[in-house]
Amino acid sequence: MAATVIAPRSTIVDALSRRRGLAYQLSLIVGGSLLIAVLAQVAIPLPFTPVPITGQTYAVLLVGAALGSRRGALSVLLYVVEGGLGLPFFAGAASGWGRLLGPTGGYLAGFVLAAWLAGWLAERGWDSRFRTAVLAMAAAQLVIYAVGVAWLAVFVGPGRVLPLGVVPFLPGDLLKMLLAAATLPAAWMAAGSRGRAR
Repeated sequence: MAATVIAPRSTIVDALSRRRGLAYQLSLIVGGSLLIAVLAQVAIPLPFTPVPITGQTYAVLLVGAALGSRRGALSVLLYVVEGGLGLPFFAGAASGWGRLLGPTGGYLAGFVLAAWLAGWLAERGWDSRFRTAVLAMAAAQLVIYAVGVAWLAVFVGPGRVLPLGVVPFLPGDLLKMLLAAATLPAAWMAAGSRGRAR
């Protein structure tokens, strides 16, 4: 048990496939970015805040934990670059570097760090049980809030940042966290014991 907490192990995608070539690794990174782009289009704009409710956070948490710290962070970084270069990948099919400089830019930056953290914890076995997976997803979600809220405060002021950038999203983010935390142990159960140790 202690070894799985301290030493990295295979991620769920590594357990499901023995392929390790560069083309395969790149396909995982690109595939993760596309999943985030698709779920970003599941968006509900709110009239009182510039931050919409989207499926992005679920995808970011899932991609980070499934791919691991390095591939997960690279996948999210690729997603941000793709959107910045003009692909309609951000929420509401938006794109452009202006999104990174606008009110929601901090959340996009936070996604990269959150994916890294979710992956790092998954590499240490936190994704194999629901209880620890919830803690891993909560830690990653807190990173998204920390970076996103700090940047949003520049635009709306510190006094309005919590009601505009956190409170309306807590129920949905809790649901997405629980879904991500349930998805990973279920995938491990389906995979059996393959790949749990490097």
